[in-house]
Amino acid sequence: MSAVFTHRFKVRDYECDMQGVVNNSVYQNYLEHARHEYLLSKGVSFAEWTAADIHLVVVRAELDYLKPLMSGDGFDVTVRVVKEGRLRLVFQQDIIRLADGVTVVKARIVGTALKANKRPYFPDALNALVEQA
Repeated sequence: MSAVFTHRFKVRDYECDMQGVVNNSVYQNYLEHARHEYLLSKGVSFAEWTAADIHLVVVRAELDYLKPLMSGDGFDVTVRVVKEGRLRLVFQQDIIRLADGVTVVKARIVGTALKANKRPYFPDALNALVEQA
């Protein structure tokens, strides 16, 4: 299993729905932002890769909503990365409320890279990411 990367957040009022809890779609933003921060920490820049016609894409997202977050809650998003098959990375992510250490969301996000011709492939830089994870 790879090492855990953690990024800290705080719920903002406008992320909550009429029931006063974080809207379900907002959790995907938290997860994505943490994945991007993880990749940046490993030297993977979306802007540079896109300019080189390499596109990192999500092909599957599985989220289990276990407990709600509310306005003002502090929380961590964790990221673990494993390779699945020849062409896919799996980001295993948890969202953990700081006040009580409770896991509020468990996610499994599957991604790959596409060349300019839109065909999947796995660049050496991603292999290095998995090896150093």
